[in-house]
Amino acid sequence: MGTDMYALVKEQAGPGLKLARKPRPEPGPGEVLIKIRKTAICGTDLHIYNWDAWSQKNIKPPLTIGHEYVGEIAALGAGVLGYTLGERVSGEGHIVCGHCRNCRAGNGQWCKDTKGVGVNRDGAFAQYLCIPACNVVPISDAFDEDIVAFFDAYGNATHTALMYDVVGEDVLITGAGPIGVMAAAICRQNGARSVIVTDLNDYRLAMARRMGATDTVNVGREKLEDAMHRAKMVEGFDVGLEMSGSGAALSQMLSLMRNGGKIAMLGILAAGAQVDWNEIIFKGLTLTGIYGRRMFETWYKMGTMLEAGLDLSPLITHRYHFTEFEKGFAAMNSGESGKVILDWSEEA
Repeated sequence: MGTDMYALVKEQAGPGLKLARKPRPEPGPGEVLIKIRKTAICGTDLHIYNWDAWSQKNIKPPLTIGHEYVGEIAALGAGVLGYTLGERVSGEGHIVCGHCRNCRAGNGQWCKDTKGVGVNRDGAFAQYLCIPACNVVPISDAFDEDIVAFFDAYGNATHTALMYDVVGEDVLITGAGPIGVMAAAICRQNGARSVIVTDLNDYRLAMARRMGATDTVNVGREKLEDAMHRAKMVEGFDVGLEMSGSGAALSQMLSLMRNGGKIAMLGILAAGAQVDWNEIIFKGLTLTGIYGRRMFETWYKMGTMLEAGLDLSPLITHRYHFTEFEKGFAAMNSGESGKVILDWSEEA
């Protein structure tokens, strides 16, 4: 099969990535080698590209990054059963220990020893990726390949949006990045009465409306209370999905929840973010932190929602060959993009 491949590598501390040749991984016992077809650029990848404070703390170069992908099985390690060469697959991006209390209880999303593909170990922005067979997810040929490329992010949105029952409820989503926008579409498909999305970016708020949000609010110049009035809300939001990582957005969400409301938190807050804890106590609010996806119930729900008609295609705004990766990251940094897809076929 040859001995090397192209990969996007964070070679050293500092901004940017390098397209490099490196040895092709070989699957060991219990591992699967995946030939990558398409990948999608995640917000985490953008953090690593820009080399922000989080990346400086968590990323150890040299590292091949990337964790959103679709491909086909190219080779099976010793002892791997149940998969066939050429089968279309994606993969769960969190490699868990399998031995801790949470793993053994079926709650691998809470494993204390999680290793992230493309964060703590070499990732999917390459022509080949090697992962444990237990992390491989078979993918129906009925699903569009470009959409499957960002199933990892779709899984974050699904895990968050399905944390609480939204049937007939008024839902507030703070943050109109791709995951927040997908969450809006999921809540609408699953019976929410109203889904109001807030952000400071008009481009992404327009995308949220295209994906099913019943109303949007640019909090830089509009009042969220006006949108609540338009939605004929009486007591406040029933369910909140915090996707922005903004302390101000979380504080506003807390102030506008009804008593007994429920909040799922996916956005990563900056150090020192403060909230009014008495608001949580006296309203009897429930807050749940979300990390990754349920393994593998979330993946099942992701597929069945697509089969039921959930359309994520409007979220894709840019497509490039992997050799044009700089254009892809520029689109992400512009703030005017949805999902950016990289094609890993050998033809330029």
